[in-house]
Amino acid sequence: MTKPLVQSTGRRKEAVARVRLRAGEGKIVINGRAVEDFFPNPTHRMILSEPLRLTQTEAVYDVDVTIHGGGVTGQAGAVRLGIARALVELDPETRTPLKRAGFLTRDDRKKESK
Repeated sequence: MTKPLVQSTGRRKEAVARVRLRAGEGKIVINGRAVEDFFPNPTHRMILSEPLRLTQTEAVYDVDVTIHGGGVTGQAGAVRLGIARALVELDPETRTPLKRAGFLTRDDRKKESK
């Protein structure tokens, strides 16, 4: 495995995603599985790929994600935040459009106790 260009972390609810971006052709691998296998629902795949689509870098970087905790939607949100943070670290010019779209803001809502 080649060395990552940049690493970042995204969190949502109980989900924590460690995202590694490297130069490539747009493959997304989550916990060693293809994104289509890990997130069969197209809505979740769309959520996590939004930062790449917004910055038009879908075919520029390969994304390798290690994720644990939370449910499916929380995991997709955590991956999205991690990808957005990694893109800003690589290219600070992308900060403004990603911030405007709300991809750099952590959703701090948590489940409250009964």
